[in-house]
Amino acid sequence: MSSSKPPRRPAPPPGLLIVDKPAGMTSHDVVARARRIMGTRKVGHAGTLDPMATGVLVLGIERATKLLGHLALDRKTYLATLSLGSSTTTDDAEGEVLTTADTKATTDEDIAAGIAKLTGDIQQVPSAVSAVKIDGKRAYARVRAGEDVVIPARPVTVYRFDVLAVRHEEDHVEVDAVVECSSGTYVRALARDLGADLGVGGHLKALRRTTVGPFTLAKARTLDQLEQQPELSLDLDAAVAAAFPRRDLDAATAKAVRHGQRIPAAGVEGTYGLFGPDGRVLALAADEQGVSRAVVVLLPA
Repeated sequence: MSSSKPPRRPAPPPGLLIVDKPAGMTSHDVVARARRIMGTRKVGHAGTLDPMATGVLVLGIERATKLLGHLALDRKTYLATLSLGSSTTTDDAEGEVLTTADTKATTDEDIAAGIAKLTGDIQQVPSAVSAVKIDGKRAYARVRAGEDVVIPARPVTVYRFDVLAVRHEEDHVEVDAVVECSSGTYVRALARDLGADLGVGGHLKALRRTTVGPFTLAKARTLDQLEQQPELSLDLDAAVAAAFPRRDLDAATAKAVRHGQRIPAAGVEGTYGLFGPDGRVLALAADEQGVSRAVVVLLPA
């Protein structure tokens, strides 16, 4: 007699998971574990975190994966520890030491002046082992293949670079700081460039992301907590309401949207959420030539 298969686990509802990523895991590792916890293959992440970093990682579940490419995650905040007195191959603590220097003459005033130069609109050269693409290939892959990688500088914005503490150790100086920056900013490159400006070398010792766009550690849960209670941080309606401007529609207009018809423009800049009279999100939309065009349909007819 053949044994019957266990009943298939129902797919979870769509929404976002805000994960507090542990150190030592890649963002892909976190996605793999979330797939197992939530019981679905449809999991994606928005904005990677290096393995050594901890903190906020945004995951999309089921239909919410469609949101990930449209989320305005262009402002991020980090708690960072910078180590001055040595440079490394990766600009962080996981790389091999390239240079060392005496930091006894490095003063708090020198550090403050160096940080001031790295605040505001700056030109930054990403780390050679970053995920930046050069001619279609990731920079870190070119480095691993033995290539000499030169990445051009690009504009980034450091809105805030505040020192929390400075510790003058025997052979190095450690700086704890809050960094609020635009997407595409490498905090380890800030550590590298601060050390270079001071003439002693520098690298990133520790990094914790506390905010990504509107998502903060207050909503984040560890993977172990998710194992105990596999629930969304935000359902689809709450996720769109938190991350996008909101446009509420009457019943007739909502019906038109669900049937793929265009409606008058909202006069809203960028992508916004369309919500029906019952409060459920119908689509992400954007104004184009006087009409509202659906960018992503989330609740079709």
